[in-house]
Amino acid sequence: MKHYDWTQRFGKLYDVAVKKFGDGQRGADSFFDPTQTAFLSEIGSCPQEIYDFAEDAVLQNEPDKDTALLVASVRRDYYLAIQKGKSGGPRYAMSDFPGKDEKLEGVDWLPRIIKKAEAKLEGRMPLEMMYGCGGDRKFLKDNDLHPADFLREVWGAKGDSKKILEYVLKH
Repeated sequence: MKHYDWTQRFGKLYDVAVKKFGDGQRGADSFFDPTQTAFLSEIGSCPQEIYDFAEDAVLQNEPDKDTALLVASVRRDYYLAIQKGKSGGPRYAMSDFPGKDEKLEGVDWLPRIIKKAEAKLEGRMPLEMMYGCGGDRKFLKDNDLHPADFLREVWGAKGDSKKILEYVLKH
């Protein structure tokens, strides 16, 4: 893989996905050719993740390309530095995630988004779930947190939900 221009390649794929979704094409598996899919795999991503970004960008006008790139960058860094370019294991089941109404010390959504961030970092997000979905964006906006910054905080906390809670409460 050429590392120098990975951000430009990612940006082009984001643009392709937004155009295809906007034109009415559906199905993540139909958006990218094998070379593009291999590139996504090399950065710890997959077609479904880019499809989800594109779907929400078209339908909700967010996330923008910069946000998608920053989130992908954190995942890529984790994938290369921590996972050494290897899979993090099987994808989690939807039932592995806290409910949408669960709280951590009174903070709505926090248990769910922590687990989603961990799954995103590990590359184990269920294909039917998105890190950065509408519920996540509401939580992050309400707490003045960028999705990529939150991912980095979860990475640094190494499973310590109290550290993450303190970070959120500071904002």
